Amino acid sequence: MDNCKNFLAMLPDPGTLAKMYPKQTILDVNAHIHTPYSFSAFDSIKEVFTMAKAEHISVIGINDFFVTEGYEDFCMEALRHRIFPLFNIEFMGLLKEEQKLNIRINDPNNPGRCYLSGKGLDYPFHLQPSYLGILETVIEESQRHVKAMVLKTNDWFARIDLPLRLDYEDIRIKCARYLVRERHIAKAIRIAVYEFANDKEERISLLQKILGRKKLVSAITDISGIENEIRSNLLKAGGLAFVAEDESAFMTLDDITRLISDAGGIPCYPVLLDDKNGNFTEYEKDPDGLYSELSKRNIGCIEFIPGRNHADHLRKYVRYFHDKGFVILFGTEHNAPGMIPLTCSTRYKVPLDDFLREISYEGACVVAAHQYLRANQKTGFIDKQGLPIFDEKGKLVKLGNAVIHHTISKLKNQTL
Repeated sequence: MDNCKNFLAMLPDPGTLAKMYPKQTILDVNAHIHTPYSFSAFDSIKEVFTMAKAEHISVIGINDFFVTEGYEDFCMEALRHRIFPLFNIEFMGLLKEEQKLNIRINDPNNPGRCYLSGKGLDYPFHLQPSYLGILETVIEESQRHVKAMVLKTNDWFARIDLPLRLDYEDIRIKCARYLVRERHIAKAIRIAVYEFANDKEERISLLQKILGRKKLVSAITDISGIENEIRSNLLKAGGLAFVAEDESAFMTLDDITRLISDAGGIPCYPVLLDDKNGNFTEYEKDPDGLYSELSKRNIGCIEFIPGRNHADHLRKYVRYFHDKGFVILFGTEHNAPGMIPLTCSTRYKVPLDDFLREISYEGACVVAAHQYLRANQKTGFIDKQGLPIFDEKGKLVKLGNAVIHHTISKLKNQTL
């Protein structure tokens, strides 16, 4: 796959593609997954595509936090498996006024904190020096924060006379592909305990000691459950090894949207929507208010992780934003321990209905068309001022459908 970086520029011109694929054929999509370059349920990028082929998913999007180092492996495996790749990224920002007012955005536990994705970035990845400097500062601060948590965890282990010690570099080498994150620390603690103690009861005793004598909820064989409990009870707010993040670890939303646009991408707001009790954050409690806020920031793309939402709530918000001309995407994240299917479904594993599948595919088509046009030095869904071009959405859906189908079809013969 020597032409991976140029595969989009090697496709026919838009007019030819439109004639070759005049009919839209809906394909299954997962536009948001994390890989081991961030934190992932997957051990390798190859594993992502092995599962995707088994589930008949035709379009899949990498969406790692802060980094694009996984793009090359992701692209090569995608083309090798005849799956169309979407090149995405994710950031955490901070809305200071909302934080002061105790308004939650799309983080249910941290007022003011906001996740924002970039969809359809240019590949190879690039940034102007000023934006690259901002990104490097945020990454550096995130790792400083992680190192502080490692030190505080070791201090806690010493206080409880536990003969275990963590090392940042060791965690990075053994548990992380690139950046070390909170979940990597939890994984390293779980591994250290399991290597130190072979006996089931001793493991339980050590873990409860680490958690401040809190009783474990998960079975000792439930690896993902144990790691989630370590993270929640030890490393999150109120935990014995919790370290508050400095504001320098967060960009403003304006900086994030400008950075994404500079990298050739589409700013995209991940909608948290309802929790298992039917509650919404203050920022998302009604679609009118959310639409108003996103419009102020010139964001014309949203995404959902349907598995955490009730189908009725999901369908209501999707219809609302579809009627407003938004690009809408769906994904599964896979950024926590434990493996779930790549096929998107709503809460209680209810499959997406035909309407939601069509919306999902249309969104992927827009991103695919955007990537294709950018690779050919043309304008996609975002103009030169970083504004969404809603009037072009219909054309981009048709073009993206042709781009996706042509790519997948030609890959069967290993030639673009």
